[in-house]
Amino acid sequence: MKKILIAEDDNFLTSAYKVKLKREGFDVQVAGDGEQALLALKTFIPDIILLDLVMPIKDGFAVLEEVKKDPNLKDIPVVVMSNLGQKEDIDRARALGAREYFIKTDIQLKDMAQKIKALLDK
Repeated sequence: MKKILIAEDDNFLTSAYKVKLKREGFDVQVAGDGEQALLALKTFIPDIILLDLVMPIKDGFAVLEEVKKDPNLKDIPVVVMSNLGQKEDIDRARALGAREYFIKTDIQLKDMAQKIKALLDK
């Protein structure tokens, strides 16, 4: 069973993502902020990380940077799911190592699940 870590501070979105991805057969763990995400990665090594950028305590950019610097985590694909749609934000996330960047308001749950499956099948 493929594992996913969702780092998202919006409880409604977290719940929706978790329900959809569990129905698709994934083992899902959630973190409500960047610090929780990094703590979770000490014991839960996912096959992919869904990462919001605007979170309390430690934002997604900082999490992405730390993940990509860690030799044990650097190869895990990170998919940014954010409402930050400015070119600078997208470019910065990609430069830090994000594999994909989705604007939350522009993607439906079923499409997100399909894109995650496709990424994991590569």
